[in-house]
Amino acid sequence: MVADGLDVLFCGINPGLMTAATGHHFARPGNRFWPVLHRSGFTPRLMDPSEQRELLSYGLGITNVVARATARADELSAAEYREGGRLLAEKVTRLAPRWLAVVGVTAYRAAFDDRKATVGPQERTFGDTRVWVLPNPSGLNAHWTTETMAEEYGRLRTRAGA
Repeated sequence: MVADGLDVLFCGINPGLMTAATGHHFARPGNRFWPVLHRSGFTPRLMDPSEQRELLSYGLGITNVVARATARADELSAAEYREGGRLLAEKVTRLAPRWLAVVGVTAYRAAFDDRKATVGPQERTFGDTRVWVLPNPSGLNAHWTTETMAEEYGRLRTRAGA
């Protein structure tokens, strides 16, 4: 679900089993991506994962670091993350979104060998594309509430002018 010249390209870690089964990103019940996207102001209403193509009309897209579906992201190897990061860098350079928003600091660190990365804007760029690391909206990420995630996603929305 990508296009050239997006305002923000969101990048999940990898497809979960529900996403693989439905073909819709962040499809697992309990994943907070869609509510957070709405609460942060990226979308005017709460969208269902089946409506993901509508994001393109808002200048938004979704991709993943790793294409292989797993039940949990911790099933991915370090080599898969590194290769995914390499392929993602190529994709972002080709598509040239204004912002790449990697959803999950652990995935960002593994994909781009940046052990010190934290949530927020990064120094790294891909051509003219700037990078922002967002909290992972998985229900397993108990450190962040829906509200605190929406605040962080909102910071990116404001910066991106989306």
